[in-house]
Formats: sequence, structure tokens, C-alpha cells
Amino acid sequence: MSKPAPADIREVILTVVQEHERQTARGSLQQGLVLNEVARRLGVAHIVTDHHVAILTLWNDLFRSGYLGWGLDLSNPNPPFFHVTDRGRKVLERISRDPGNPAGYLRHLHSVASINPVAQSYLSEGLECFATGLYKAAAVMLGNAAESIVLEVRDTTMTRTAALGIAPPKDVGDLRLKRILGGLNAFLASRASSMPYDLREAFGAYWPALTHQIRVTRNDAGHPANVESVSEAGVHASFLLFPDLAQHATQLNAWVGKELR
Repeated sequence: MSKPAPADIREVILTVVQEHERQTARGSLQQGLVLNEVARRLGVAHIVTDHHVAILTLWNDLFRSGYLGWGLDLSNPNPPFFHVTDRGRKVLERISRDPGNPAGYLRHLHSVASINPVAQSYLSEGLECFATGLYKAAAVMLGNAAESIVLEVRDTTMTRTAALGIAPPKDVGDLRLKRILGGLNAFLASRASSMPYDLREAFGAYWPALTHQIRVTRNDAGHPANVESVSEAGVHASFLLFPDLAQHATQLNAWVGKELR
């Protein structure tokens, strides 16, 4: 059988840890019990090959990146006992869509929106960066994914206006994302009255805020003023906002491509 993907292994480990913690008295988690169940669920329990090495690699990475820690308490500080850290707890609270669980995050995203291959590529790499604690790199990759989505809306708008013989929005041909967003937002706002009610409300309330949050986080990472310009919390928030941005961009693209007048 083919080796499970790292994101799938990571999700199964986190899920089993969550279940065992709920079931075990005092949260007494033990390595062997968890890993045996992970192997069983992945269908590799009796395969002594690189499949097991792949599981151990992801298992050790969860400790290295601070999601899990060794020991139950000060009387039992060593393996096989382990515990979930505060950072790990945040992931388990929303495991089905947290960026700390890339497989669950992407599954949630794809349930609400479709994104282009370029955005998908940057987003996937950004999730891997976030999961391993590389927050500045994650912010840059996420920002690039968001920029790709914005440019897709820009391109759809330019194609539609050209077909209708309408002058293109101001500044949409600029190389600077801030200028592109400004021109695109102003143009779409001038046509908002003809949007369906739900799309119009979402555009006015969310589109500028969503694009601003992610763009600023990316810029802080790419043009730092100090070593603490990007925080885990800020990048985490941007990842949680991204599905909403992608969903709204999908709806905007569909309307602009067919209904813009």
C-alpha cells in the first residue's frame, strides 16, 4: 500500500491523542497506546517499513514544534507518558479547521470555496510552515495565496469590463497590491447596488477587512520593523480568516463573470 501523506498522519495522531485524553483518567497519555492506535487506523499496524518511520517522524515533530511534551507530572516526567501543551490544546479545540492540522483545515476550506492552483500551492506550503512553528514564513506564504485570490478577482473583472466595453477600474494594472485593492474595491463598491443582497452585505462588511488583515500580516513578515513583527496569534488569526476570504472571492468571481453590468 502507498505511504500515508504527512498531513493525514498528523491529523490521525492529533485525533487519537484527543480521544485518548478524554478517555484516560487524569489525562494519563502513553506513547505506545497512541502510536499503536494510529498505526491501526492508517492500516499499517503490521507493516514494518518506512510507513512506521513516517508515523514516528510526524510524532517526533509534534514534540519538536511544541504541540506535545513528555511527562505526566513531576513524579512521572519521562516517556512513555506525555501531555498536550497549551499550543496543542488550541489545535485540539478546533481540530477540524485549525491550521495546526493542515488536512482538516484544507478539507474545511474546500467545503466552502474553490481556489486556484497558485493559491493552493502557496497555502499548502504556508500550512506546513505554520504547523512546524515557522510563523514568518507562514505569513508570507498565506499572504501570497490571498494575493493570488485577489488577482483572480481582478482578472475576472478586467475580462468582464472589456467584454462589456467598460473602462477598467483605476489602478488594477498597478504592481502594488494595495493600489490594486483600492481600485478594485472602489469599482465593485460602485456596482454593489446590483449585487444580490447577501453578496452586497458580505462585500461591504468583510472584503476590505479580510484583505487588509492578511495583507498587513504578510507585509509585516516581509518588511519587518523588529524581530517580533509577526506573532503566532496574528498569523493564526489570518489563517482562520482565509476560508472566509476565499469563499467571498469565489462568490464575487461568479457574480462579476456573469452578472456585472
